[in-house]
Amino acid sequence: MTTLREISAIVTGVAALGALGVVTAGTADAASMPCSSQAKACVQLSAGKVWLADHGKVTYGAVPATVGTPGYPTPKGRFHVQYKDIDHYSKQYHGPMPYSVFFTTTGVAFHEGSLRVQSHGCVHLSHAAAVKVYQTLRPGDVVEVVP
Repeated sequence: MTTLREISAIVTGVAALGALGVVTAGTADAASMPCSSQAKACVQLSAGKVWLADHGKVTYGAVPATVGTPGYPTPKGRFHVQYKDIDHYSKQYHGPMPYSVFFTTTGVAFHEGSLRVQSHGCVHLSHAAAVKVYQTLRPGDVVEVVP
């Protein structure tokens, strides 16, 4: 018979693993991540989803995202993180882009933004997801954007 102490220890252990990012994605999300095993970040435009991964194993996600409008589409393809800016401000579009992780040479980035309004090509994430992406990705990491 399992004791209350044993149950408490199990719950505490699972919570600790979740805090470390170990138990953050279900197997359904992991199985359906549509990017290659080289991708550290995966964006699926049609689903409006983002994953973080390490050697093909999902470490975070899928989380909701909004992407570019038809007039300003988020580019598809394989990219590399260029640089990060925690407090970026877009002079071109006159708006804040907190927790920016730029992955193209044309200014497209992951950043905190509205999940209701499409962007000018960037990938909008919730505050929590933008922080996680910002903390996880490093310059040179592979980002894949698929239809």
